[in-house]
Amino acid sequence: MIRIPTLEAKDTLFSKKTTLNCRGKILQLDTPKAMGILNLTPDSFYAGSRLRSADEAVKRAETMLLDGADVLDIGGYSSRPGAVDVPVQEELARVIPAIAAIVKAFPDAILSVDTFRAEVAEAAIEAGAAIVNDISGGLLDEAMFETVARLQVPYILMHMRDTPQTMADMAKYADVGTEVLDELQMQVAKLRQLGVKDIILDPGFGFAKTINHNFELLNRLSELRIFGLPILAGLSRKSMAYKFLGIDQAEALPGTIALNTMALLQGAAILRVHDVKETKQTIELYKKTTL
Repeated sequence: MIRIPTLEAKDTLFSKKTTLNCRGKILQLDTPKAMGILNLTPDSFYAGSRLRSADEAVKRAETMLLDGADVLDIGGYSSRPGAVDVPVQEELARVIPAIAAIVKAFPDAILSVDTFRAEVAEAAIEAGAAIVNDISGGLLDEAMFETVARLQVPYILMHMRDTPQTMADMAKYADVGTEVLDELQMQVAKLRQLGVKDIILDPGFGFAKTINHNFELLNRLSELRIFGLPILAGLSRKSMAYKFLGIDQAEALPGTIALNTMALLQGAAILRVHDVKETKQTIELYKKTTL
């Protein structure tokens, strides 16, 4: 079993990548960044994040950018456990107009598209997105890795097993930390063979994991630093906060802040969140006390 101690922010045991080339815009990761979530879906797990149109997405984007969002992540396919499958044309109809509208309103913003489909990823990049965030880690569309390599955009490689509809049945591990690391390692090797330069790792909290698995992964998040790649943590208002505490999702912001703080201490470079202002405050306090 690989065991790597929690690393202080100033440690230099592992070299790490600290920049992402987002279609000519350089995102510096020497300090943690906040990624704001924009869900163009009627059934995302957190009702407060649901947006119904491109106009609503532009308004939410403006708020998040004013609150300090470093990246905006736009998705049109709910990946909550048991979510209904969405046809590719419907996903395109949800995300592409929103991306185009946000790019027009805020041309300097860095946008990410949250999709596991190569066709949607390519259309989103053509519309102005600069990062591909794939919850399946390339396992649900065999064309995804080649598409990202050809487009030469940063790629968020998340760990998941099976599909959003069936992933709960796949939450079975002898050692969740080691198995997630090993499965990510296989996909990283494929991406590097294809020449993908900017890879971000996401352990996939809540995706084919139980609440206990999530806590173990968070406690061992620093183990992913062995790759020398940026780490993204998606903990915002998830079940490991609200179900564990026995509260509603609407009350889960304090728990989210606590979990995000732990992720920062374990080396997370990007926090994917619904609440940008509070996350930026958390990052500023973290920086003051550790950097």
